[in-house]
Amino acid sequence: MSIGETACTYAALILHDDGISITAEKIATLVKAANVTVESYWPSLFAKLCEKKNIEDLILNVGAGGGGAAVAVSAPSGVASGGAAPAAAPAVEEKKEEPKEESDEDMGFSLFD
Repeated sequence: MSIGETACTYAALILHDDGISITAEKIATLVKAANVTVESYWPSLFAKLCEKKNIEDLILNVGAGGGGAAVAVSAPSGVASGGAAPAAAPAVEEKKEEPKEESDEDMGFSLFD
């Protein structure tokens, strides 16, 4: 990440934290006040990004990584036989009862006997 990107990132975060609308002019003003020189296109790029994306979501998902591959689910084969596709039924979670672990008392001995 270049110094220009970093400076614009911090400027956008400062503006967001203060509740000020994020524009290219305001980013450029903050960067200039910090005595950082950036290429003229960085403030406008960051302003456009902040305009299209929710900053809160970006902050909360910092370590979430990139978008993973979508999982494809095949449609029921009823469509191929000429019938209409049945409506998707909501998935019902089956509760599996876990077997109870036997305690030492049930076995008739203890670890310290």
